[in-house]
Amino acid sequence: MRRPFVLLAALPLLATSACGFLGSDEEADIQVYSARHYDLEQAFEGFTEETGLTVEFLNGDDDELLERLKAEGEDTPADVFITVDAGMLWNAAEQGQLATMDSPVLEEAVPADLRDPEGRWAGLAMRARTVVYDPEAVDPSELDPTDTYAALGDPRWRGRVCMRDETASYTQSLVASLIDLHGRERAQEIVESWVANDVQIMSNDVELLETIDAGGCDLGISNHYYLARMLEEDPDFGVALYWASQEGEGVHVNISGAGVVEGSDAPEDAQRLIEWLATDGQSQFVDGNHEFPVNPDVEPEELIAGFGDFERMPVDAAAYGSLNAEAVEVLDEAGYR
Repeated sequence: MRRPFVLLAALPLLATSACGFLGSDEEADIQVYSARHYDLEQAFEGFTEETGLTVEFLNGDDDELLERLKAEGEDTPADVFITVDAGMLWNAAEQGQLATMDSPVLEEAVPADLRDPEGRWAGLAMRARTVVYDPEAVDPSELDPTDTYAALGDPRWRGRVCMRDETASYTQSLVASLIDLHGRERAQEIVESWVANDVQIMSNDVELLETIDAGGCDLGISNHYYLARMLEEDPDFGVALYWASQEGEGVHVNISGAGVVEGSDAPEDAQRLIEWLATDGQSQFVDGNHEFPVNPDVEPEELIAGFGDFERMPVDAAAYGSLNAEAVEVLDEAGYR
């Protein structure tokens, strides 16, 4: 017997709302807690059409939903947890919130660094966090192809760079990856060089891109799909993309991914949904938000395919998760705010 899918008034999840699309009062077969807010309805409807299994989902941010799972424990109505950061997937697994999936399907569909070695989660969509720039103000040949991120601290870029705020998981995961690559001391030097260059801090990637387009700064770091959205609306939008560190470690990427909730009443159906999203439903899951598929057998949609091929930095979810607190310290000590 399935547990009712209800909001717990005791939990302060003000940003969370129940978002069923089923159009009836019938209880869904699979309940999803999702920090990914992009075009879920289309993918879930496709899954229902193919399998007959219905899906209902609850939106919130990563931390809120993880705390909700922990508070609900065995009484959680959730079957699947979807999040937008590899470090958060690792964290959820380490805190015992995700069950182990024995899935040859996911092992074949998802590259090894984009899934948990113990089978507790799998990546479903990739986003590249790379350099974006005003082509009228920046010649790509000026950018360092070996260590593009660190080189934004070069004095030539003083007063010309926009970046996201220190509270963004995107910023924290990027800095965690720098700590993993270079060590704490060198990562500290890199962030301090950004600050010394009078980096302009933006509250979101859309604001960052619009500021570049308006001439407020010449270049910055953004998730690729925000630029894709802008170009979809306006093909003449005045910002271009540069794949970072292609002669070095590769561009930094992060993932949206999912796992079966440890307390799920329907673990087989939950795993089936995750497997479908990584295979037959992969395009439906990623294309609407211009994300890259994790499955190498699935082609990216046309607009982002036009950005060209790139080499990516391997994803180390354990590093992103375990080094997150240290990344926050680095940003704070550097005066990045």
